[in-house]
Amino acid sequence: MPALVLLGAQWGDEGKGKATDLLGGSVDYVVRYQGGNNAGHTVVVGDQKYALHLLPSGILSPGCTPVIGNGVVVDPSVLLSELSGLNERGVDTSKLLISGNAHIITPYNVTVDKVTERFLGKRKIGTTGRGIGPTYADKINRVGIRVQDLYDESILSQKVEAALDAKNQILTKLYNRRAIAADQVVEELLGYAEKIKPYVADTVLVLNQALEDDKVVLFEGGQGTLLDIDHGTYPFVTSSNPTAGGACTGAGVGPTKISRVIGILKAYTTRVGAGPFPTELFDADGEALRRIGGERGVTTGRDRRCGWFDAVIARYATRVNGLTDFFLTKLDVLTGWEEIPVCVAYEIDGKRVEELPYSQSDFHHAKPVYEMLPGWSEDISKAKSFSDLPKNAQNYVKALEEMSGAPISAIGVGPGRDETIEINSFL
Repeated sequence: MPALVLLGAQWGDEGKGKATDLLGGSVDYVVRYQGGNNAGHTVVVGDQKYALHLLPSGILSPGCTPVIGNGVVVDPSVLLSELSGLNERGVDTSKLLISGNAHIITPYNVTVDKVTERFLGKRKIGTTGRGIGPTYADKINRVGIRVQDLYDESILSQKVEAALDAKNQILTKLYNRRAIAADQVVEELLGYAEKIKPYVADTVLVLNQALEDDKVVLFEGGQGTLLDIDHGTYPFVTSSNPTAGGACTGAGVGPTKISRVIGILKAYTTRVGAGPFPTELFDADGEALRRIGGERGVTTGRDRRCGWFDAVIARYATRVNGLTDFFLTKLDVLTGWEEIPVCVAYEIDGKRVEELPYSQSDFHHAKPVYEMLPGWSEDISKAKSFSDLPKNAQNYVKALEEMSGAPISAIGVGPGRDETIEINSFL
């Protein structure tokens, strides 16, 4: 039962799309198990660049079946737009499967997300405003709309009316906004039903049968470990579980069927949105990382905050996910620095701390303790093996591996599909 989980080991944007795409030709199914169109993946195939937001990266791999699992929240308009865009570029999207139990992002979820964030002012979380959080809140409050509800107009109408009973009170009385008409929402959602229907399936059954038939299934997380609702830098987190445990609940596959858990690490650190970030740079080095690395959010279009590699975070990700391997991306971006700082610990209230503090207040005040590693100036984008890398680049990778607690099995040396060094096979 070769089931692999691939997830971000930092704050997201680590290059999961490239890693998934690398494995795509060897796997039978690629499954998104949480999040929505607030997660962006960039995949470069030849001279073509694809920006995916909701669809699994495996949709670009011929022969691979892409799956949107029950743990994902789906905006139908975004889904259809993304499918249309890929079809226009000659990508076959006919194999896509969508769980009938996945929840729908409704127009009122988007409205509530935007007005709530504006209302928070300086206390805002930094959400994408795409309705993700309110949709997950509806799910937990048991007033959510699922994909399967699109095929029973009576149930759909009842659920929308029930959800809007409370939301319209909040919108009109607290935020001074117009009430949303339930019949208009129902009409819009029904308009998507037939277009989506060919893709809807019992994905839990499909995936478990595939594993029983010794098919290779890759579970792809959105965002990253430090954005996990339970294990991230709360409240500056997403609304779901990108960590490895989320793959089981978000796809309906038991933990005993998972064979490898691969964490994606950027060779430095970035994050989007508000929240603590100990190694963040506000100087020329930070700007250089942003410029050379092309650090702009695929989904949000916002500049990413940039900083040096944080080994404390990497060790934490290894622990909470049970990581078996790392895929280190964007090593090429660090070419040109004489010395490269790596955060090996924090200083909190004058004390050295080598593990991530559970207290948000402590983490907010954490100051990075750096170890300086020699840099390199040679172009590494053509390297095909670990031995092709300059000695200082090799030593940098070895140091990160030792500090992070799991072997680095692949290294990204450029954005292209073929610009990857495989040290150990993931399969």
